[in-house]
Amino acid sequence: MVTRRDVASIVGLGAGLGAIGAVTAAGLASPAVAQAADPNESTFARIRRTKKMRIGAVGGGAPYYMKDLSSGQWKGFYIDIAKGLADDMEAELEITETTWGNSVLDLQSNKIDIFFGLNPTPKRALVVDFSVPVFNNAFGILCKKDFKPKSWAELNSPDIKIAVDQGSSHDQVVSRLTPKAQITRLKTADDATAALQTGRVDAQCLITMLSLTVLKKNPSLGQFVLPTPIFATTSNAGFRRENDKTFRDYVNTWIDFNKGLGFIRNAIITNMELVGVTEADIPPGVSL
Repeated sequence: MVTRRDVASIVGLGAGLGAIGAVTAAGLASPAVAQAADPNESTFARIRRTKKMRIGAVGGGAPYYMKDLSSGQWKGFYIDIAKGLADDMEAELEITETTWGNSVLDLQSNKIDIFFGLNPTPKRALVVDFSVPVFNNAFGILCKKDFKPKSWAELNSPDIKIAVDQGSSHDQVVSRLTPKAQITRLKTADDATAALQTGRVDAQCLITMLSLTVLKKNPSLGQFVLPTPIFATTSNAGFRRENDKTFRDYVNTWIDFNKGLGFIRNAIITNMELVGVTEADIPPGVSL
């Protein structure tokens, strides 16, 4: 198995960043210039100057993001992937806690440099930029025990109550596919799960990977359904929109390279196992 150490030895940090780093070489040459940040400085230039890369992370987003409440330490496959990216940029990873719904606002307000785990919806694409896909996923439904719809059409009924986390891709998908249903929009995905558990709703829309994680924690919650037709999406990184696209272009190159080496797939599978989900649990029709 190829490790991050192998990747570094194959590519070399100097060679891997040399071509892009040349763009900002003039700004890095003078100590005086390095100390005085240009207000128009690009994200890529700032990361290379400060040696810090800022990401957002969602506290209740296992296996994407997991925060140990006692130690404050972060885990999750997007944490591992972000660390790999920061290492190759010779930068320290700085983590700011956010929510799925607030992540775009945090990018726009320059609180973070990058957020992993965004679905590239047209609405979001109006205000932020996206990377190439990190992996593929599909929208599923967590249902109460006595309810097992087979299709999105069956869910699109005034008699059906569906919970979602407000402003998320789950919210947008349900709004588009099941407009006739009673949609309950709550602050977080955990709140939506609680609504399902207490019987206030019939179902919760969640990305497949999150659905499997929730059910592993609480098998008595109900069952997972992958409604037909399958609506798949991608999980991407989001960036603040700026004229200089060097950071976005570098991340795209980094993602494609590390997908080819198997590093990204290994990070996903390893962290899924930490929450009890194995590759065998992924239903047919869903691929990473």
